[in-house]
Amino acid sequence: MDYCITVRNREGTGFGEEPGPTSFLRVPDTATGFDASQVIGSADWVKDVLALLAPVRDLSGAVRGDLLVFIHGFDNQPPVVLQRHRRLQVDLTAAGFTGLVASFDWPSGDVALAYLQDRDKARHTALALVRDCIALFARATVAAQCDVNVHVLAHSMGAYVLREAFDDADDRSVPASINWTASQIACISADVSAISFAAGNPESESVYRHCVRLTNYANPFDEVLQLANAKRIGLAPRLGRVGLPANAPATAVNVECGEYYQQMIRTRDPATIIGIPCHSWQIGDPVFTEDLAHTLAGNLDRRAVPTRAPLPSGQFELVAPSGLVASARVTPVPVTPPPPAAP
Repeated sequence: MDYCITVRNREGTGFGEEPGPTSFLRVPDTATGFDASQVIGSADWVKDVLALLAPVRDLSGAVRGDLLVFIHGFDNQPPVVLQRHRRLQVDLTAAGFTGLVASFDWPSGDVALAYLQDRDKARHTALALVRDCIALFARATVAAQCDVNVHVLAHSMGAYVLREAFDDADDRSVPASINWTASQIACISADVSAISFAAGNPESESVYRHCVRLTNYANPFDEVLQLANAKRIGLAPRLGRVGLPANAPATAVNVECGEYYQQMIRTRDPATIIGIPCHSWQIGDPVFTEDLAHTLAGNLDRRAVPTRAPLPSGQFELVAPSGLVASARVTPVPVTPPPPAAP
């Protein structure tokens, strides 16, 4: 079973492209999309997920479980969401992650010309990420007397959903008494302005306030995020292309992926990339997966992660350790192929 949350509107036995109430889904392994038969109550959904979290004992003797919430980006339909969800679970498990992946699905549309309209949908559905997912687990784990680290991986416009969700939650709807802090937050191909993640910027201060660490993976060769793209006229340089600003908080880590991407993309089988390569290469790549697994575990200092090399700026670049190459771990997952234009 796969566990997902969607905030798409209900249309008959399926889901549409407009914002709607939060639905909690228990998706069979054989399913290639979402439908109404998969909807269960939130209490049952949380109970199932908690039961699937493999307990890990840290050095202090405390036992915890790890949940990674994946937020997709623009132009992702449920079949693509499921394919990426399953690829992440398979690869992270192979890399030593003992936790569970759950996906947060929002109505991202499938028409490039509706890009700005979809940003508006992202803003309107963002709060559900905190209210109906992160804060939900914060309440449930207190009641169950167990410890769950909730992590977030945001892809593309999913980083915008993340930023808006945390800001909205601080401003209005989540009681201050609920500790809904995420542990590790990671952004890939982040379609959000880089400057908004500077220290003291009001748009991102809630994100930094409610996470232990934020790791951004930047690729200067991400053509989807180039400002020359017509749909991005008027937008500032993107976090997933230029990286974190120099004055980002100390809890933020930038991992430069450009050189690794250029080397990797020459030999990687395109069939292992779900979407546009320059924008979606991370999911299915073993070196990125290894780095993410270490990040989620939190056992190593940022300088000791074996898939990183230090840069003069004090930040890092992604590197392939000896014996770990882009052709590794490409076992298939049982889903239909994604649309070729899905970024």
